[in-house]
Amino acid sequence: MAKLSVVIVNYNVKHFIEQCLFSVLKASEGINTEVFVVDNNSVDGSVTLIKEKFPQIHLIVNKTNTGFSVANNQALRCATGDYILLLNPDTVVQEDTFKKILNFMDAHPDAGGLGVKMLDGQGNFAPESKRGLPTPAVAFYKMFGFSRLFPKSRRFGKYHLSYLPENEINEIDVISGAFMLIRKSVLDKIGLLDETFFMYGEDIDLSYRIKKAGYKNYYFPDTQIIHYKGESTKRSSLNYVVIFYRAMAIFSKKHFSGSHAFWFNALIHLAIFLKAGLALLSRFFKSFTVPILDFGIITLGLFAIKNIYQQNAGLNGEIYSQKLLNVAFPLYAIAWIVMVYFNGGYDKPVKLLKVIRGVLVGTVFILLGYSLLPESLRFSRALILLGTSWAMLCFVFTRVLFHLLKLKSYSLSSAKTKRIAIIGEEEEFNRVSNLLVDTHANPGFVGFVSAEVNGVHHPHYIGKINQIDEIIKVHQINEVIFCAKDISSQFIINNMLTLVSSGVDFKIAPPESLSIIGSNNIDTAGDLYIIDVNSISKSKNRRNKRLLDIAVTILVIFLSPFLLGIQETRKNYFVNCFNVLFGFYSWVGYGKLSDKSLPEIKRSVLSPSLLLPADAANDKIKLANLRYAKDYTVEKDLVLIWKCRKKLGI
Repeated sequence: MAKLSVVIVNYNVKHFIEQCLFSVLKASEGINTEVFVVDNNSVDGSVTLIKEKFPQIHLIVNKTNTGFSVANNQALRCATGDYILLLNPDTVVQEDTFKKILNFMDAHPDAGGLGVKMLDGQGNFAPESKRGLPTPAVAFYKMFGFSRLFPKSRRFGKYHLSYLPENEINEIDVISGAFMLIRKSVLDKIGLLDETFFMYGEDIDLSYRIKKAGYKNYYFPDTQIIHYKGESTKRSSLNYVVIFYRAMAIFSKKHFSGSHAFWFNALIHLAIFLKAGLALLSRFFKSFTVPILDFGIITLGLFAIKNIYQQNAGLNGEIYSQKLLNVAFPLYAIAWIVMVYFNGGYDKPVKLLKVIRGVLVGTVFILLGYSLLPESLRFSRALILLGTSWAMLCFVFTRVLFHLLKLKSYSLSSAKTKRIAIIGEEEEFNRVSNLLVDTHANPGFVGFVSAEVNGVHHPHYIGKINQIDEIIKVHQINEVIFCAKDISSQFIINNMLTLVSSGVDFKIAPPESLSIIGSNNIDTAGDLYIIDVNSISKSKNRRNKRLLDIAVTILVIFLSPFLLGIQETRKNYFVNCFNVLFGFYSWVGYGKLSDKSLPEIKRSVLSPSLLLPADAANDKIKLANLRYAKDYTVEKDLVLIWKCRKKLGI
């Protein structure tokens, strides 16, 4: 019989669960603890990593993604601990966390469940650490913003119990599933997690059942943990909206009756409609507002330029066909916008040189198209050249205006140079600094902050661990990397709390790992340094790949009388062409073998695995895909398409 059973459900977060397990094992020292990891069919190498680095863990490997509740229950049926801790894989616990929570539960027999104070990856308090029961009224106040407007109100602030102090122990209604400690005897009484909930809502349901059984749920802030994936993660995602509010509907149907159930379900369906609509509108405006604004300004300006040019040139009457201009000018604007996009003019942060280059390339295409038109459809090269000047002026002026208005992501300033301090012992500093080089982080400054007490002689040494405040100020550090092998989780979290207002970014380097973790959530790839290079996901490469797909498709269709004769199979030749042309597929990608550890790209017709023997093992196919994703170039796509020219119809 164990004192504590820790249950973690993992799904494609290899780099995070590595750090999580490392912290769990350190916190378990001196406590009879068993740790279960249930892997829900991850494809990112999580299972191999756990087997190799954490052989003492009880690992359950599922062949499908069974969902959060089912996976937890698999481990719960095997658990023998007096207490059960449901823990997310994207968390880091302090060395004394388990000791403190178990002591509290032993001293409070009325406690059925317990949650702790959670911080995001930047040291900010995570409001989901303490929550109230989402009754219809509470849900209404949350959905329509009253809880945000009046956080200290006991009436409106019940969703996150925001009126309760962050640093005081209090009784609460709902414990977050990210860290949920439950007394085993209570779990035996109320039953396991409700498997009707696939994801989200199961923690609310379990917390409610604990209270209905006569026990209390506590918020315990005397220990803190890091939880990288905050509640706001992907909140604008349509999929998140549907899954989350469906879970709320299941909870309502199960626990509420009569008018309560009716109003709760009505609110839920209204929320799905509103939130889904807002998610779609947000995505649309985020992607197309600026291009639509550019199109409108450029097109209207072209008509104004035509009138001014006609008057100053002494051209009287209707020299230009209005019908022709109504088609030509919008097409010119589209050509400039498309070329600015493909030249990186819409990337963030904005680079004016890319914008100007895009306009000039667009003008070349317009002039080439103009030269191919019959004489009856040509009207004035001068208007094209004047329009080029106008388009360039519009693009530059609007970007400068956005910059002056301080609109998010439209700063013209160069990206902030990273000035990094690595805290640890000399051996770990050397390993982590080399890792930064391998991941192409390219910081402007890397300093060594020693965790050792004795004198240190190292060319990058800038001070000792107890001088971190002064070091950040003197050396203008904007990123701190903690070496988890040498630094305790408690020290890391305490420093995040004290330095949170300094604007410093925090990352953690697990021992013997090829990753450096640090972000507000597990989906922010820009804050995760990994050698698993994702160059194919860069916006520049995605644009070039899309442009190549269009060009190759046009060529393949044009040469179809010749290419069809050499195909191994012809049935999908034109289907593939149109799938690629309309953006559903790409000519080259990972093929049929999905690999979540690689950057996500479109489904493909061809893949590097086609150059391997037909009986090649999955490991070799994955390696070929990794190499393709790691060092992507257009030339690689062209070479592969040429070598596989007989397989375009597969």
